[in-house]
Amino acid sequence: MVSEDALGTVLEELHRLRTRVPQLTGSLAAGVDGLVVAHDTPGVDPDGLAALTAAALGVSLRVSDATGNGGLRELLVRGERGYVATYAAGRSAVLTLLAQDRVNVGRLYLEGRRSGARIGEVLDAAEAEAARNAPARPAAAPPRPRATRTPRTTTARTTTDS
Repeated sequence: MVSEDALGTVLEELHRLRTRVPQLTGSLAAGVDGLVVAHDTPGVDPDGLAALTAAALGVSLRVSDATGNGGLRELLVRGERGYVATYAAGRSAVLTLLAQDRVNVGRLYLEGRRSGARIGEVLDAAEAEAARNAPARPAAAPPRPRATRTPRTTTARTTTDS
């Protein structure tokens, strides 16, 4: 579970990003599992966008692996009226940006990568902190010893006609 401070920091980064790139129409940080972490997406369903991002990410990872190009860094989709850009954000999150068709794509890449790195640092640190503070799991019970079984012996009877 991510702390409220970390979520606030991520949301602030999303707002700053929209200030730095005025052609952005929305931004979303989500886990790779498709769950929303934080969003600034007026007019767009953040849960649906996070789920679609996770699906697109899964396909993109397979394409990247199949072509031997290494780990996925970013994904860009260009539609008739704008762009959807997704960037890696740490070990377990992604940043998805929605932009108008007149956005400077170079600026979108630059700011998206920077924000993805910042959000990744915040979320990775929050995840590590949560893991340190999690109660220890009880140790698993040792396996019960098995009784040794003695093999069955059968005596074969044969009858012969004389």
